[in-house]
Amino acid sequence: MADDDSRRENEEDDARADGGDDAARPGNVVNYRSAPPAARGGGFFSIYKKGQGYWTRMGTALSAGLIALLFTEFVYSQLTAIPWSKDVSGNPLYISKKICAAVALSLLALVIIFAWRAMNKPSHVDFLIATDSEMKKVNWTTRKELIGSTKVVIFFVMLIALILFALDLVFGYFFQLIKVLEFGPFQ
Repeated sequence: MADDDSRRENEEDDARADGGDDAARPGNVVNYRSAPPAARGGGFFSIYKKGQGYWTRMGTALSAGLIALLFTEFVYSQLTAIPWSKDVSGNPLYISKKICAAVALSLLALVIIFAWRAMNKPSHVDFLIATDSEMKKVNWTTRKELIGSTKVVIFFVMLIALILFALDLVFGYFFQLIKVLEFGPFQ
């Protein structure tokens, strides 16, 4: 009986140290999917679960940045190339390059803010962290295995190409013999 009481007190002390009194009480449900209290705050520019999934986050950030830059360049080139109206003599009028650059840069800022927010959304971050941990489990082939596999693939591609070439010749001459084709394969 005394052992049960001391074990219960130790469990309650451990629960308080780990996450507070609520986790130790029976009947209380702990939501492990939501962010911990320290990670919930911090404002817009805080990084959720900083330090986890570093390379996957960096790859995602570089990809999003490249897409944002290409989108900005596309918008700028389209704005500068399209005549928006005509003057009195009928000549096309284009938007000023400064205005086009301002519009393109403001869209770049919006895309970067959207990408930042999307990459720091807790569900997205958890996915990126899980992806990073799964990529660490991948058994990558050695250079020797890769070269051997490449040789096998090249050999079988050549073999299939030769077989298809031979079948094409056979059917070409066959159809020439039965007068379906007027000319043979090499005529």
